[in-house]
Amino acid sequence: MDVIITPHEIEGSIEAIASKSMAHRLLICAALCPGPTKIRCTTSSKDIEATISCLNSLGASIEREGDFLKVAPLPGAPSSDNIRTGAYGAVLDCGESGSTERFLLPVVAALGCDAALTGHGRLAERPLSPLYEELIAGGCDLTEQGTFPLKVSGKLRNGRFELPGNVSSQYVSGLLLAAPHLEGPSEIRVTMPIESRPYVNLTISALEQFGVHVTETSERDQNTDYTVFAVSPSTPYRSPGEVSVEGDWSNAAFWLAAGALGHGVSVEGLDLASRQGDRSMLAALAKLGAQVCRTRGVATVHSGAPQGCEMNVADFPDLVPPLAAVAALAPGKTRLTGCARLRLKESDRVETVVAGLSTLGADITSEGDDIVVNGRDSLPGGVVDAANDHRIAMMAAIAASRCTGPVTILGAQCVEKSYPKFFEDYRQLGGVVEIA
Repeated sequence: MDVIITPHEIEGSIEAIASKSMAHRLLICAALCPGPTKIRCTTSSKDIEATISCLNSLGASIEREGDFLKVAPLPGAPSSDNIRTGAYGAVLDCGESGSTERFLLPVVAALGCDAALTGHGRLAERPLSPLYEELIAGGCDLTEQGTFPLKVSGKLRNGRFELPGNVSSQYVSGLLLAAPHLEGPSEIRVTMPIESRPYVNLTISALEQFGVHVTETSERDQNTDYTVFAVSPSTPYRSPGEVSVEGDWSNAAFWLAAGALGHGVSVEGLDLASRQGDRSMLAALAKLGAQVCRTRGVATVHSGAPQGCEMNVADFPDLVPPLAAVAALAPGKTRLTGCARLRLKESDRVETVVAGLSTLGADITSEGDDIVVNGRDSLPGGVVDAANDHRIAMMAAIAASRCTGPVTILGAQCVEKSYPKFFEDYRQLGGVVEIA
């Protein structure tokens, strides 16, 4: 699907969609605890549906009932009697969701069931090391990474797992989700600093809601600092009965960016004290000169005195596309540092952010893993290839609101990965969208 956007200001109020980051975590916790759970999750996406599909394949039963997902958990440790089997035991189709794959790989290993993980798009190319090697060292057999199906067999032993902090936080989260099902206490020792640390905090928050306590300590060994996360099976999963998926800051960020480029946008249904790292969007936009207002459950951003700046985005890399769009129209020079992990997303997001905004007329380049933007008063518009990356499509749509000519987005259907109703909501805020 291609879309053509006629430039028009985006303004007004919109309700935040459900956080897919939190939905993944709550769904997995619910499937692993002894009793049924109701999860209030008002919206869905391809990534959320991928996690639901995988958990159903393992033997859980997850059904939608209005705004709720009703989760009947796995019937004990999976066995040949309760896993929905395929050629290699349970077959888990992770779609294009890196979170689904990286969370469920150690969970499957902890449960001790044979399984085969599959996926689509660039998912097979996205790295699994050193999580992959830690699972093998812990007693599991895995087929070669980089191709699907990725077959897993054997049961993961408890103990100490070692991870560098400059790799995906999803590895830490996956081991934390798996740890309560190991036969003894486990520690995850991570070198400091931990990149994207807020996402680990989000996992700990989800575990707390299901009765799992994670202790955190600091260590220093041979001039290296570590954070150690410890989980004991003495605090197993237990159902809270009902939980809610909070509003999504990652996708709200695009509407807040639009507010910074125009007369103002409010996003309702956000937890202003959320552990989501992308809550940093408000502080980042303020640094770029936008006017930011916080009221209970609502974030509002207006255009202020735009200006370039330098910021490290290592803890909130998903915010780079909307921030780059705002920087492209902010006077002065903006440098976004700490972008290395963006190269391992649905696209090489350093290159696709630069390419997408460049085709619209922005002065933007990459310098190593930094993105450098020299702001302009306006952009002429043009044609953007979304590169099968939902955040590139949404970035182009937000930038289009300040272009002087039309913007065509090729492959815009990729927004279904995280935000299927994105273009409907874009129209609700005044955007002019034509499906080509």
